[in-house]
Amino acid sequence: MMVKVEENVQDFELEAFQNDKIRKIKLSDLKGKWVVLLFYPADFTFICPTELEDAAMHYADFKKLHAEVLSVSTDTVFVHKAWHDHSKAINKVQYPMLADPTGRVCRQFGTYLEKEGLSLRATFIIDPDGVLKAMDMHDNSIGRSTKEILRKLAASKIVREH
Repeated sequence: MMVKVEENVQDFELEAFQNDKIRKIKLSDLKGKWVVLLFYPADFTFICPTELEDAAMHYADFKKLHAEVLSVSTDTVFVHKAWHDHSKAINKVQYPMLADPTGRVCRQFGTYLEKEGLSLRATFIIDPDGVLKAMDMHDNSIGRSTKEILRKLAASKIVREH
């Protein structure tokens, strides 16, 4: 069953590539922080490097809002590493790149394309209590705006605080 806005997000654990290291990340380990999930179809594809690079260039802005950014695709951590090592754009990414090769987490969020074994392009904002506050999902040929994600995150944070 796909998670919906205003529902608690079920915990998950995935391997991640970050800062030349592979480690496991559990969503519950980020409790108390805002979490921005950036689902994308696959490494070494069009649109993805510019989007992930843009998020990387605004990573400090996300951190100022007490948020962690996690990108998610159905690639393995080894493919993430190869992409990071060979792409000038992806080399700028310092946030965790999560690997979901079985598509389990993509299915949890309703982004998994069964026939392709890939994820749709989607963004989810989760509050510090683990409640889904915003989601945006669309066709893989349409890019997303990091500035709009930051605006939604800031708005969610203001509403929570007031």
